[in-house]
Amino acid sequence: MEYISINNLSKTFEGSERSVAALQNINLSLSQGEFVCLLGPSGCGKSTLLNAIAGFIQPTSGDIIVNGQPVVGPGPDRGVVFQEYAIFPWMTVARNIAFGLEIKGTGDAEIRERVDALLDTLGLREFRDRFPKDLSGGMRQRVAIARLLAIDSPVMLMDEPFGALDALTRRTLQDELLRIWRKSGKTILFVTHSIEESLYLSNRIVVMTYRPGTIKRNQIVTMAHPRDPAGAEFNDLKRELGQLVMEEQERHTRDEMKGE
Repeated sequence: MEYISINNLSKTFEGSERSVAALQNINLSLSQGEFVCLLGPSGCGKSTLLNAIAGFIQPTSGDIIVNGQPVVGPGPDRGVVFQEYAIFPWMTVARNIAFGLEIKGTGDAEIRERVDALLDTLGLREFRDRFPKDLSGGMRQRVAIARLLAIDSPVMLMDEPFGALDALTRRTLQDELLRIWRKSGKTILFVTHSIEESLYLSNRIVVMTYRPGTIKRNQIVTMAHPRDPAGAEFNDLKRELGQLVMEEQERHTRDEMKGE
């Protein structure tokens, strides 16, 4: 059953000197509870597509339907986590997590209960009264994920959320995200340029072409979790996807050399 439906979606950015076609005729659907990764080189429109689903930008043509409703702007049914640590520096960890609930008018007792539960879930209890400046990058990203989980959005949109983290912290948060996904059944769309990350996390990988972004491959991933990045099946698929991405990166390089 389709939960997110993207139909003939195109996006062109109009500049003072020229127009840039970022996306062209994207048709994609996600079922409820799926974990889908958008994979491709820089400039292929991954973040543009995610921002359109979030309602932050409007497509030039086409439409996006989430749970039967057209996307016309941001909404509480779609939560977003960015690569940058988009948390409020003047608020403590607990206040950051509670912020969305306060905006919704949730009662104080329920806010305390949900914040306490998320502090435990994401290993943040001892940091509840700290400010973001006192936290590592990995801890700040945990806070951003907790704030998203607090408002209980059925759709989680994640734009390279672990891209700035060291390898060990990234793997830890990947495992935490998988645990949360399995427990909650949320629908996740995750943008990454890492082939290994997409294979480690998702049950479907959408490979995008270089600009204008189109869908080059819709790859089902059937490996059971937890997945072994050193395993033969993992690496066979990694090489296959790597070839697809490299083709687009080479096309990008040729275009740059031609001045396009």
